[in-house]
Amino acid sequence: MNVTYQAPFFTTWFVTNWTMLFFPLYYLTRLSNRRCESIFDILSESIRDFRDKGFTAVRFMTRCSLFCILWVGTNYMYIMSLRILPATDVMALFATNVSFVYLLSWVILHEQFVGIRIMAVIICDTGVALLAYMDGITGSPTLGGVVLATSAAAASAVYKVLFRKVVGDATYGQVALFFSLIGMLNAAFLWPLCLGLFLLGTETLHWETLPWPALLAASCLSLVANLLGNFSVALTYDLFITLGLITAVPVSAALDVVLYDASFEGMKLAGMILIAVGFFLVMFPDNWPDYITRLLRNIILLSHSQAF
Repeated sequence: MNVTYQAPFFTTWFVTNWTMLFFPLYYLTRLSNRRCESIFDILSESIRDFRDKGFTAVRFMTRCSLFCILWVGTNYMYIMSLRILPATDVMALFATNVSFVYLLSWVILHEQFVGIRIMAVIICDTGVALLAYMDGITGSPTLGGVVLATSAAAASAVYKVLFRKVVGDATYGQVALFFSLIGMLNAAFLWPLCLGLFLLGTETLHWETLPWPALLAASCLSLVANLLGNFSVALTYDLFITLGLITAVPVSAALDVVLYDASFEGMKLAGMILIAVGFFLVMFPDNWPDYITRLLRNIILLSHSQAF
């Protein structure tokens, strides 16, 4: 009997387990720089940093549990949307999380109001609406896929903003410990959901037919992506890391065209373009009018100097 693999929650659970490797990998990095430190010294240093910020053991584990649920929920909705929409569509929709991050940062973190970013949010929402109705209103699962992908983007934004609100400026050791605990909590407490969904027949999961190569590859790539997203700030600017969200869309589109003969036209193409425009507008600096004023002033001075 040919049994297909249909287990999005198990996939999410399996991939999330790999975040337990964050702290061991961080320890190996520290060990290569300072050979005299033990893993207990580095662990106690990270715990002390949390204690200095007022975290008790109960409060810390409660926060970790909350972020674990947010993390798993985000990835589950992302994977579910991939069952309905092409990867390029999902990645474009997920890139809208920068607009959600700005809105939540404005409301929760009281960051500066920037009018052009509000315009960017509206443009992103318009792009999402075009993608939602690109296949019509009735008889198409596209709307459900768009809702799932956009919800994943919103949940990702909630995670990022709440992390800044609750933890603040975290050290690399704190981030590594936090992610490892998320992986441990996921492995320890969410496996009954995998079993329950299998027993209820909601997910099709058979040991003999598990796509181990795909699961292992997805887990490794997810771990690498999260490591780069959280630790590469030490090597480059945070702006460049964020730009990776939108630059991955044309790469994915090229692969979809080559591998699956996908086409990008009409409302789909317009929606992706609007999301990209909104993405770049959100990334504008707070004092962008000053940069434009300086640029215009330099252009005028240059033209005057050339005239004389």
